[in-house]
Amino acid sequence: MSDQIRIGFDVGGTFTDGVLMKGKQVISKTKSLTTEDITTGIINALDTLLENSTVDHSKIEMVSLGTTHTTNAIIERRKLDTVGVFRIGAPATTAIPPMTGWPEDLIAALGGKEHVHIVRGGSEYNGKDIVPLDEKAIMDAAKAMKGKVGSVAITGVFSPILSKHEDRAAEIVREYLGEEVFITLSHKIASISLLERENSTILNASVKSVMKRAVEAFKTAVADRNIQAKLFVVQNDGSVMNADHAVEYPIFTVASGPAASVRGAVYLSGIQNGAVVDVGGTSTDVAYIVNGFPRESSITVNIGGVKTNVRCPDLLSIALGGGTIIKSQQEKVTGLGPESVGYNLVKLGKSFGGPILTVHDIAVATGRLSSKLDIFDTNYVTHPAAIEALSPALVKEANARIKERVEIAIDQMKTESGLVPAIFIGGGALAVPQEDIEGTTEVVLPNHFEVGGAIGTTIAEIGAAAEMAVDLAVENRNEAIDRVVAQAKKNVQNAGAITGTEEIIDVEEIPFAYMPGKKQKVRVRVKGKVFS
Repeated sequence: MSDQIRIGFDVGGTFTDGVLMKGKQVISKTKSLTTEDITTGIINALDTLLENSTVDHSKIEMVSLGTTHTTNAIIERRKLDTVGVFRIGAPATTAIPPMTGWPEDLIAALGGKEHVHIVRGGSEYNGKDIVPLDEKAIMDAAKAMKGKVGSVAITGVFSPILSKHEDRAAEIVREYLGEEVFITLSHKIASISLLERENSTILNASVKSVMKRAVEAFKTAVADRNIQAKLFVVQNDGSVMNADHAVEYPIFTVASGPAASVRGAVYLSGIQNGAVVDVGGTSTDVAYIVNGFPRESSITVNIGGVKTNVRCPDLLSIALGGGTIIKSQQEKVTGLGPESVGYNLVKLGKSFGGPILTVHDIAVATGRLSSKLDIFDTNYVTHPAAIEALSPALVKEANARIKERVEIAIDQMKTESGLVPAIFIGGGALAVPQEDIEGTTEVVLPNHFEVGGAIGTTIAEIGAAAEMAVDLAVENRNEAIDRVVAQAKKNVQNAGAITGTEEIIDVEEIPFAYMPGKKQKVRVRVKGKVFS
């Protein structure tokens, strides 16, 4: 990437960050408030980056995006597709129907349960049919769905071992519903666990149109500015995939923002293992990096009130940001958050003449921040006198409480005792203390920390994984792993990597203790290059 020109965006709940880079050099950067429709904010940031540089637009080679489109759509229950659901598993799996335990408002946003079906079929753990696939039931249900659903989710019992029933069901659905309806197959989304895999598949199906609209708007904006670059979206593990691939698998982007911040922190600091503290306007995400990538969560991930088994970074989010409200009484701190003034900091914070004391104001009082909001190009009217009037005792106690909360969060992310380096990034990084943080060997505040997430999106590595259940009683272990590696390499090529540049990140083997024989799950993660 020594001479390549790249643009990256990181869309957060409060700010949209953008950078234009040539190799490791930041040519232009911007930080602006996120707009309600998200896409407009990205386009505004793109125009600012281009206006502030003399780069030939036609020479930009990569544009990448860390986005909250899918997460926001699920959480806010907005613009989701009506989803038809097939579970291939009767008569064995009828006790707990699909979408059991889901929030009622989310079920309603997906069109209710009118088009939810459990049909006969599915496989045993050894690959044999439980019962033959009921093709007629799928045909009848597909006919009833025509014109009423925009997306279909298909989940089969043990389909990650044998996917033939899901594949056949998809053929039937496609025949009756046509090409305009999206289809998501569970064996391409997640691993063995039926209910969590089904939940992940349904959520993926629900946000395909959301991601498609975002990607199409993104493509149009880029093309209108004479940029012929490759377009990428950040995945949950901090790698990227091409934009068209993201339309098929939007669920893999739900944690793209925090993952991009981790990758940006690694890139800017050169530290490969340790803690990343990403401070925003409302919250702080603390992650742990292992060999340059975010450590994955080992528990089920809750997305919008639904348990899934989508692979996401292991994150600890705490209610601490630049806009976090500090409650006080008689010069004593009585509360630190969780409420925040968010993007209204410039109206409500004491530094700007407002009535509310915030974490940002304490940072100004201690001298970590100047009275103006440095991360913006615009100069807001400030009120230094309001900060000077604060009690020194109140400032000291508030600062100690903020520091303690950061220290506790870092400690909770460790898996073993000892000191670790901590990288502080994000627009609110200067709002929290960084001196003498317990549990750390050092605190690093790298250059361009305030747009670290956007920089993280520009790191040109494609990521993908493959996961299979294998039986070592009938197959050689090395041959089984080679088979999963081959599939992972194929997946990373489909995500946009150049053939021949694939590199294995890790191989994970987990025995199935509840199955007879020597059956185990093998998962392989690989990465590849965008540019040769």
